[in-house]
Amino acid sequence: MHFKRHWRLHLLAMPCFIYLLLFNYAPMFGVVLAFQNYNISKGFFGSEFVGLRNFEFLFATKDAWLITRNTVLYNVAFILVNTTLSVLLAMVLNELYIKRLAKTVQTMMIMPYFLSMSVVAIVVYAFLNTNGGIVNQVIRFFGGKTRNWYMYKPLWPVLLVIVNMWKGVGYSAIVYVASISGISQEYYEAAVLDGATKVQQARYVTLPHLRQILIIMFILNLGSIFRGDMGLFYNVTQDNGALYPVTNVIDTYVYRALTNLGNTGMSAAAGLYQSVVGFILILVSNAIVKRVDEDSALF
Repeated sequence: MHFKRHWRLHLLAMPCFIYLLLFNYAPMFGVVLAFQNYNISKGFFGSEFVGLRNFEFLFATKDAWLITRNTVLYNVAFILVNTTLSVLLAMVLNELYIKRLAKTVQTMMIMPYFLSMSVVAIVVYAFLNTNGGIVNQVIRFFGGKTRNWYMYKPLWPVLLVIVNMWKGVGYSAIVYVASISGISQEYYEAAVLDGATKVQQARYVTLPHLRQILIIMFILNLGSIFRGDMGLFYNVTQDNGALYPVTNVIDTYVYRALTNLGNTGMSAAAGLYQSVVGFILILVSNAIVKRVDEDSALF
């Protein structure tokens, strides 16, 4: 009866339902690969079942600690830096009284998000190229000693955080701009009457109202803390072996193992491990938030 009454709404939702079914739920059957020595000629049902051997191969390697450490630390840095700058950018955009200027600035900040990491890699290479790179040209102009930046490990942890920030902060700020625009102006007017400065208004009015969306975004970001941006860590670094100690993450390690060894099962095991850990982190963090402040929880 409910379907007959609202059949038009169900019809509108059908394309999204079919998309989710085909591209999100149907591929979940591939999880079985994580427990098989997969052979393409034998398929899912004919390949040998090896239990947890694929997971042992992933974590028994001497690089297991390195790639896990790099993945987690980079993502922690990305979350902290990007969230802080996104909120600050949203506050600045909200304070621009010329709305056309605010929209122009916002558009310029968002544009890097839509660039492919291959394009970003070319931009970075234009700066760091050993011979004609902008950085080395400036150093040479002032009489300094040039360097092969793609062999200089101390630079890359900072540089990768900066590149990720440049690419993602503008897009992330959209969420906070929308949240700030929903704050009643009466709060700001009351703060002005009490003599609050702009900094005090941001601290005592804006940030408290952003608390719930900040917590929700933080919980969602935790779900990806064991995933590395393949384009960032592989393309931007030019897959340079000298940088592996500071740029090798779980995703790049699995990709190299897959291309060199053809071990599909190990690749599937790594993906399953990342998804399960991310799912558990979301559940645990949401449960903690729910106990402290139920209104700020994700679900």
